[in-house]
Amino acid sequence: MKDSHYLTRILERIDGQGYKAYQDLRGSYQFKNFILYVEHVQRDPYASPSLLRVELEDHQYPHHLFKNQVRKVALEDYLARSFQKAIYSHPPPRMGTGRSGDFKIDSGGQEILERSCVNISPRKLEARFTVGLPARGRRIMGKESKQLLVNILPLLVNESCFYTNDPAVESHLNLSEDAHVIREELNELGLVAFLADGSILPRRSGVCSQPLKKAIPLKSPPSMQVSVSTPHHGVVTGMGLPEGVTLIVGGGYHGKSTLLQAVEAGIYNHLPGDGRELVVSRESAVKIRAEDGRSIQKTDISSFIHEPPFMESTQEFSTPNASGSTSQAANIVEALEVGSKLLLFDEDTSATNFMIRDERMQALVKNHQEPITPFIDRVTELYESMGVSTVMVMGGSGDYFEVADTVIMMDRYQPHNRTREARMVAQEIPNRRSREVPHHFTYHQRTPLKNSINPYQGRRMKLSSRGKDTILLGSDTIDLSQVKQVVDPSQTRAMAYALYHAQQYMDGQHTIQEILSRVEADLEKEGLDVLSPPGRKNSPDLARFRPYELAAALNRLRSLDIK
Repeated sequence: MKDSHYLTRILERIDGQGYKAYQDLRGSYQFKNFILYVEHVQRDPYASPSLLRVELEDHQYPHHLFKNQVRKVALEDYLARSFQKAIYSHPPPRMGTGRSGDFKIDSGGQEILERSCVNISPRKLEARFTVGLPARGRRIMGKESKQLLVNILPLLVNESCFYTNDPAVESHLNLSEDAHVIREELNELGLVAFLADGSILPRRSGVCSQPLKKAIPLKSPPSMQVSVSTPHHGVVTGMGLPEGVTLIVGGGYHGKSTLLQAVEAGIYNHLPGDGRELVVSRESAVKIRAEDGRSIQKTDISSFIHEPPFMESTQEFSTPNASGSTSQAANIVEALEVGSKLLLFDEDTSATNFMIRDERMQALVKNHQEPITPFIDRVTELYESMGVSTVMVMGGSGDYFEVADTVIMMDRYQPHNRTREARMVAQEIPNRRSREVPHHFTYHQRTPLKNSINPYQGRRMKLSSRGKDTILLGSDTIDLSQVKQVVDPSQTRAMAYALYHAQQYMDGQHTIQEILSRVEADLEKEGLDVLSPPGRKNSPDLARFRPYELAAALNRLRSLDIK
């Protein structure tokens, strides 16, 4: 195998040549304690950076640190962050044009996600990253490349990839494992979410997910306090949200939406210091909102919208431009279709006419004139007949007191159990609205066809993403801006690849849920690399997503064809 000295000689030889000469670097090089693989070389200084990979056969990490999948993912997450921290500690000098000197690894945000950039096993550790190979104009800067690859890279590997018995590693892994254990216990405890006492829920801003400084720590109401046992932090107390229908009420700016957003984010494990380390929710929680303008294909929304004017049936409802109410109805049914057992709502992002129709409106607009069955008339049935719980922020309609099993009032960012008081109010001020339910709740599973997925734009495969909100699939653009539980651009990129991967299971016989289950099985067996499309081996920037978000992407594909 070629060594680092050979790499140096190549860089010296191609110094000053045209940028294409960088292609000579492709191959593997033995360094003192790792192997460097140059797998893809960018075509010019402004193109996507070059893909490199290092492999260590003697990483020395004890097996107990990655003895199960939860700890393995957390350790790989820690290593990716350590590699990025080392890059910050040894910043390459700014050099050249375009992406010259741009050194990155996919280290993520506040969430601990399974990623493709680091992989550890008893036999080896692998880290994938990108480098912008330096150029002046379109001429190779060989000396600067030598500085990056031969001098700086070994420092990064030595500081981040080898075991050093740092207690921060154990803390990172233990917190993630404890959060997972609590999440696994929620069903048995009859809870949909758990928020540990002392948690910091507010974030710094709408675009920064780090904890707000000087925020008030959460203190659970005594009547809702639950104790759970964890392997590393012993008995932890906190507020348990029970199954059924839970309302979050209170005045404006008192933390209602902040509490709901913490529950929404509780599907993921979080970093030490995030404030929500032991805020966990059931894995199947899905945020539901109105989404004007989205595409809907043959979704059975008849349990919410029935016999609208000039339409015979809504059992196979399709539209390229959904309204607030039809989109919210479709979002609920599509979440249930792939197995969600917990729906999250905020009235601020819901269609008012979908959530409630009060007594006065019923008196003016008669039942036979209104095709919408409001959610208030379905929420109890969803729980009693299907085991689907609901948590919702509701600040404007006390009619929901009638159907709520639990009412939490937020006051100065602190939760208080006001269930008894809400029931008294409901008795003292009777609700005379009539229940508008034409039939029992039902929906049917859908079967997508293979021609739904076309990754080609002409002869060129176009399979990529833009940020965390957009998937580019052939000639189609999928808008995920309202799918709020996608938290990382690498999840979106992985979902773009997953849609292409799922096409093989779209044989006209399998439902959406069955297809997504097969994709999940492939991921469990082979990891994120199973999603890489042709010519994109060893992708360094994929992150694990849930089937609920992949279903959301598929359902927003305007070329989706249902059998």
